[in-house]
Amino acid sequence: MKDSDQEVFGAHSRRSFLKSLGTAAVTAATVQTQSVAAELEKLNAEKVVGPGAVPVTLRVNGEKLKLMLEPRVTLLDALRNYSSLTGAKEGCDRATCGACTVMIDDVPVYSCQKLAIDAQGMNITTVEGLAKPGKLSKIQQAFVEKDALMCGYCTPGFVMSLTALFKKNSKPTAEEIKHACAGNICRCGTHPHILQAALQVAGQPIPNKTELIDYAKLAG
Repeated sequence: MKDSDQEVFGAHSRRSFLKSLGTAAVTAATVQTQSVAAELEKLNAEKVVGPGAVPVTLRVNGEKLKLMLEPRVTLLDALRNYSSLTGAKEGCDRATCGACTVMIDDVPVYSCQKLAIDAQGMNITTVEGLAKPGKLSKIQQAFVEKDALMCGYCTPGFVMSLTALFKKNSKPTAEEIKHACAGNICRCGTHPHILQAALQVAGQPIPNKTELIDYAKLAG
């Protein structure tokens, strides 16, 4: 038998095979390294902001809101403490109670978990932006008529979650309404009245006895 390095595999020796394999590996590694380097260069080229206050422009309820904020400031903090828009409430500050819910591009969002600087260029709607002068929105009016509030602290969050739902579906079912409100908590226990208010707006039958929202079932 010939020397192992000269054993022929088809038209190629083992040595030439290993040599070509090594060349391919080096080429692949080089391409990968160049790709990583390009990404790092792109990241390094981006402007670094903070830690001090920087100009932030938010579009809230159809109007521009120009603020000076540190990059760490949440959207909830910006609305409540750097402007006069206090409708969104700070409850848990952990994205579990829904009291801080606003709409961003018609999608309900926990504003306590969104950095204000990242909300630039988006359409933000707070509860203050729903009612017209002298006239409540349909959801707000139904909340009043069905007594769907007690202390009122969680009410803006529920109103925003339901407003987002009705923008997508003008006639949701009871189950769809419950699902839309699954991220909101009312510590006063007005969930049955909230459901009745939403059913009224949807034009759906309102049962005489409304069951509580089963959060455990929805989460499962």
